[in-house]
Amino acid sequence: MADFVIRANIAHYKELLDTETDSRKIEMLRKLLAEEEAKLAEWQAKNPRPPRKA
Repeated sequence: MADFVIRANIAHYKELLDTETDSRKIEMLRKLLAEEEAKLAEWQAKNPRPPRKA
């Protein structure tokens, strides 16, 4: 569940970055995006997916 929220945040920040023109807001969105991407990487490291069955 936590990864769903993190992925949704990442997608949302990317969408906002596509249309934002204010440089201060862009800077903040990039910071938030980087933080969420780091959270996702940490979550994935702690919660590896089991191998898929063939």
